[in-house]
Amino acid sequence: MKSIIQVGIITAALFVAGCSSDEKPVAQEVHHQVNENSVELTAEQYKTVDVQLGTVEMKSLSGTIRVNGMLDVPPQNLVSISSPFGGTVKNTELLQGMKVRKGQVVAMIQNPDFIDVQQDYLDFKSQLEYLKLEYERQEELAAGNANAKKTVQKAKSEYQSMRARVNGLKARLQLMNISISSLERGNIQHSSPLYSPINGYVTQVNTNIGAYVSPSDVLFKIADTDHLHAELTIFEKDVQNVKVGQKVRFTLANEDKERTATVYLIGREISSDRTVNIHCHLDKEDRELLPGMYLKALIESEGGNVTALPSKAIVEFEGVNYMFIQGKTDHAGEHLFEMIEVAIGASELGYTEVILPTNRNWKTAKIVVNGAYDLLSKLKNGEEGDHAH
Repeated sequence: MKSIIQVGIITAALFVAGCSSDEKPVAQEVHHQVNENSVELTAEQYKTVDVQLGTVEMKSLSGTIRVNGMLDVPPQNLVSISSPFGGTVKNTELLQGMKVRKGQVVAMIQNPDFIDVQQDYLDFKSQLEYLKLEYERQEELAAGNANAKKTVQKAKSEYQSMRARVNGLKARLQLMNISISSLERGNIQHSSPLYSPINGYVTQVNTNIGAYVSPSDVLFKIADTDHLHAELTIFEKDVQNVKVGQKVRFTLANEDKERTATVYLIGREISSDRTVNIHCHLDKEDRELLPGMYLKALIESEGGNVTALPSKAIVEFEGVNYMFIQGKTDHAGEHLFEMIEVAIGASELGYTEVILPTNRNWKTAKIVVNGAYDLLSKLKNGEEGDHAH
């Protein structure tokens, strides 16, 4: 029995000694020890987490009006192209989304009647020249009392009637985009070209080669997206709180990026569903945007700006809200971040009001706006590992 007790004492002593001998290497492994509210990332971890930094912003998150709407273009920036005369589509190369320039041929329309109109023009123009000379000759004879006034009047009437016909045919040919100068040189065209009246992008193609089209058919729609605007729908009760010049913040569907616009026009008619349209100009043009995109927006009221951060910059742990700020580290290639407790307020359109501690200069502080949850996870997991050890 005594020998068993001695073996137990020796075993316990060896266990204690083993633990003591392990303390030193552990201390060497965590020689980059930081305080319990800080976390360090290596350069590789920093890249993997995709940490993005930002600053505190001033936002109007109270007294705002939440609305929906869509991107649109002014009427002068959206055109529907039709053929002035019926015919068959001989050729077109347009596809939806294709960029076109002003004056570019978008389709060729052919119709045997086009040839008849050109023949009539040449024929009547030739007759017009004869009738003009005849009228001038009769006037000269009348001046010498060599003929009756009735003859002069008849010559004048025939000349003016033919001139009206020629001018009418000339106008038709111009609608057909037929070159008058080329026609007068004897070149008769078999088809009529359709041109784009603006620079823009094709948004609709409603025809194909060989299709018969009438003047009422819309063949193509082309939109100039350089001057998109935001068309918002606001309820009647909120109209009195909206003024021209107010700022609008909006995001597109499935997008976190915030964009801004300015109220430009307020509709003067209430629709059947008791809403009013608000026309807003974008503060920054973006050619990647397309007409018809839906958006969610906030119309800011005057004043009421508060300190705010993107909502994903704020993390919650055990009922307390935190954010991370970038700190300084003495270790090359590593990044230090400090967790700061904050109080929060209203949240709207991806931003949340934060009430910041007053013990530092927040204007220059670099705040983690992407990757905060990863930092929180690493910090708390690291603490659990230390406590377990």
